Amino acid sequence: MRPRVEEVRIQGLGVIDEAVLELSPGFNVVTGETGAGKTMVVTGLGLLFGGRADPSRIRPGAERARVEGTIVVEPGGRVAQQVEDTGGDVEGGELIISRTVSAEGRSRAWLGGRTVPVGTLTYLADDLVAVHGQMDQQRLLQPARQRAALDRYAGDELVKPLRAYTQAYKRHKQVTALLEELTTRARERTQEADLLRFGLQEIEKVDPKPGEDADLREEEERLSHADALRSAATTAHTALLGDPMEAAGGAHDVISLLGEARAAVEAVRDFDAQLAGVADRLAEAGYLISDVATDLASYAESIEADPSRLAVVQERRSVLSGLIRKYGEQSADSAGVLAWAQRAAARLTELEGDDERIDELTREHDELTDKLTDLAAELTQVREAAAERFGLAVTEELTALAMPHARVVVQLTRSAEFGPEGVDEVELRMAAHPAAPPLPLTKGASGGELSRVMLAIEVVFAGADPVPTFVFDEVDAGVGGKAAVEIGRRLARLARTAQVIVVTHLPQVAAFADQHLVVEKASDGSVVRSGVTTLDHEGRVRELSRMLAGLEDSELGRAHAEELLGLAAADR
Repeated sequence: MRPRVEEVRIQGLGVIDEAVLELSPGFNVVTGETGAGKTMVVTGLGLLFGGRADPSRIRPGAERARVEGTIVVEPGGRVAQQVEDTGGDVEGGELIISRTVSAEGRSRAWLGGRTVPVGTLTYLADDLVAVHGQMDQQRLLQPARQRAALDRYAGDELVKPLRAYTQAYKRHKQVTALLEELTTRARERTQEADLLRFGLQEIEKVDPKPGEDADLREEEERLSHADALRSAATTAHTALLGDPMEAAGGAHDVISLLGEARAAVEAVRDFDAQLAGVADRLAEAGYLISDVATDLASYAESIEADPSRLAVVQERRSVLSGLIRKYGEQSADSAGVLAWAQRAAARLTELEGDDERIDELTREHDELTDKLTDLAAELTQVREAAAERFGLAVTEELTALAMPHARVVVQLTRSAEFGPEGVDEVELRMAAHPAAPPLPLTKGASGGELSRVMLAIEVVFAGADPVPTFVFDEVDAGVGGKAAVEIGRRLARLARTAQVIVVTHLPQVAAFADQHLVVEKASDGSVVRSGVTTLDHEGRVRELSRMLAGLEDSELGRAHAEELLGLAAADR
């Protein structure tokens, strides 16, 4: 489903007080008397899609102008995704766009119910609408747009080589970036390798072990307090087992006192089962205390003051602490140092392989360059053939649009650098008469002529150009008669593949429309205001009669109007 403009509401713009345009998917024409405000319809559409805000266009007495449009889009499609990326909503396949301009010149925009910069509307418009008028011919005047349109016109013949070129170009770009990094940063990479090598050598010399710093810390604590630890163990041992030198002085140690307690309870344990349990527990306590006393004795004998070992431990801890400060990073211990060494070794291997990598990438770069050169030449050949066909087709269209001496050509120039789409730069040019040199479109045609040139281009591009809605203003400037009929016929042809909105003063053009809107001018006292009405068949006959004869009810005008409508219907 192609997006299209479904409805536009305009308030306070020029002579328009309030008007609603209900647009059909095909060919929509807007007519009306001079000064009724037809141009404001195009201005409103321009504002809706990010056009320049001119406060002088605001209706006298109004605080602001407001334009709101309902756009039918495909849910989940490109446009819907762009809207959702800005935080806006597309509900039921309908997108609401709003724009206001205050009398002081302040402008605000809304997209899918969310306030957005006006530039967002301009960006979105690239995928929604192309406006062709005296003041707005920008879209197809952009070189990138012209090349893209020509490529689509070239069709399937270009698809395969362009796909192959695109793949090769992406890899060529990657290889070029890698080579540039490896060669231009050679000095920095050498310095990095030297630092990594120094660090690894320093760590290898110290040879830290996992958990070694924690073990050394515990050993230093023990050696630093050897006397206190031995004294504490000896005192505790004496308290539990007593001092053999003082054994005759009475039992004051824990084991002796436990023995006395146990003996007292054992003597009467047979008289009470509960007390027998206590006697057993006293026996267990005695065994446990004896074991603890034995361990204390062993510990006291193992503790020795060793100043030389203490010095060695402290020196080792100092060296390890230095490594941890330098290389510990994520973990401030020896494990962090070892982790850094592992990463550094892998990075050093990568850096030391740069020379070999540079040679490999250079060979690949040269091969890709040759491949791109061949593919770019193939693209140029296809584009040149398409450009010739396109130029002839547009020139033929211009002949039918009352520009028989004009000639459009597509000029291809080769860039010195490979681009994403090849080396071709595409520019549409026009020669106003046989003796004139082809000039860029903006210089080769007047405003009215340019609209007709753009119509011819869009008709030839029809189906290849992805823009779903075209707006034409002044496309019929300076023409009439048969040329006007041909303009209407081509607009109708364009409307087979896209929505077309045209502001015209020619009945021959208006007769080809699928839907006819008239801007009606009314006078409310001294204030002129306009509204928009959708015409039925009878209304179209009356409006075409007015446009033909200046009189809505002229019999001759009505007959001619019916004839035009019949001609257009038969042509469709």
